[in-house]
Amino acid sequence: MSMKKMRQQFADTMLEVGRADPKLSVLIGDISHFILQPFARACPGRFYNVGICEPTIISMAAGMAKTGLHPVVHTIAPFILERSFEQIKLDFCYQGLSGNIITVGSAFDYSNLGCTHHCYDDFALMKSLPRTQVVYPASPVEFDLLFRETYRNDHLTLFRLPEYQHDQVIDPSLIKFGKAIRLREGSDLTIIAAGPQLKNAVLAKQQLEKQGKSIEIIYIPTIHPLDAEMIHQSVSKTKRVVIVEEHNVFGGVGDDVRKIVTDISGVKLINLGIKGFVREYGTYEQLCAEAELSVEGILKAAGYGE
Repeated sequence: MSMKKMRQQFADTMLEVGRADPKLSVLIGDISHFILQPFARACPGRFYNVGICEPTIISMAAGMAKTGLHPVVHTIAPFILERSFEQIKLDFCYQGLSGNIITVGSAFDYSNLGCTHHCYDDFALMKSLPRTQVVYPASPVEFDLLFRETYRNDHLTLFRLPEYQHDQVIDPSLIKFGKAIRLREGSDLTIIAAGPQLKNAVLAKQQLEKQGKSIEIIYIPTIHPLDAEMIHQSVSKTKRVVIVEEHNVFGGVGDDVRKIVTDISGVKLINLGIKGFVREYGTYEQLCAEAELSVEGILKAAGYGE
């Protein structure tokens, strides 16, 4: 059975929530307009295709938030996060307003369009601003549950929707904002995985088990705030940790984990992430492999590979 696409789940969730909540409004940058037509028809006056004017979209959404609406901004990650960062900072965060930014095109999802469409600094940018949250759901059920839980709170929340999913079945009762999920118990190594890289973490665990290693896997749908308690508890036990994330090694999950475990003596920590600009074209898998975001990369980082 094929799994629903993340973007389709986004559209379905907007429709269901929008029907129930007359304050939900959606603004897009000329993407996903076809799959959002059911929302547009069901919620007249609350859907706006603003076009390729991303800073304007942010400012419009902030104005809506000021009136008490719950705005959702949706377009491609680098254009809304990097191009519009000043508007996010001033119009939302400086004013103390809440809202939701839902992006597609995370990291290398638009790999064939080159580095102009890459985005691997979004976590760091959002975390630098006050009253922000970052959610990275890599399955439809995660997005649906976490959006419903957070969309009308008093924060500005970024949801990074990946094109690729981790394909793991997770008990919905474990999916809670701000909480990590311990998918596997182990004692020799902790693998902390974000987004689709959970798939590689599980495959690496299977290979390491054949070598007699006991691997713990921590999956983090919520990037900010991070579940420091679970991470600290796990690394205190294993003293070895590999973080695998489709984000710059600066300002991502790895930096946060390093701060969390700084009081644990004898820890070996390796952060697999993106270093510098990736100028190459290729498939998503090729660019991930170039950054060692792969099963082989995890095995090597863990000290058990070639």
